[in-house]
Amino acid sequence: MTGEEAEATHRHVTWSVGRRTADIVFRDPRRFGGVTPYRSHAALLEAWDLELGPDGLTVTAEQLTHQLSGKRAVKAALLDQAVVAGVGNIYADESLHLAGIDPRTRCSRLRPQRVAELAEAIRTILMRAVTHGGSTLRDYRAGNGTRGNAQQLHAVYGRDGEPCMACGAVLRGARLAGRATVWCAGCQRRA
Repeated sequence: MTGEEAEATHRHVTWSVGRRTADIVFRDPRRFGGVTPYRSHAALLEAWDLELGPDGLTVTAEQLTHQLSGKRAVKAALLDQAVVAGVGNIYADESLHLAGIDPRTRCSRLRPQRVAELAEAIRTILMRAVTHGGSTLRDYRAGNGTRGNAQQLHAVYGRDGEPCMACGAVLRGARLAGRATVWCAGCQRRA
């Protein structure tokens, strides 16, 4: 299969904006996205407010404290877009590592100071990813078709069995919330 055929395979929607402009194409090889029509921009914003948690780029300790509750693992909570929007598997692992929190820790066991550290780590990791164009592991491309290079900064994601760059301990891996999860038992303590 050629690169052009592979790209066409994952084209789900194509909009032709005008006669002399390029098409806008929605490609989603991993099928995480979607296209939903709304009556108006206001209706879109209203739906987002009802479905999504606070934006990870601006989440505060107070917002995150309100969102994290119960016995589920903090990693599972971070993957829930209704808890905090914009944090996926990669950036959950990286944020938890930066905050020094074991991903298996129950939300109900996180003290306010730890939640504040996690909120700050989420903002830091997401801003770093934005600055570096996102993480291209296989097929990710920015809207303009360029690859990101934030993956070069990953401290734990995808590094199961390798030494931690901070302390040298061997990184552990497991599945949490159905997703591959990597952490450092030396740097990330369970509450």
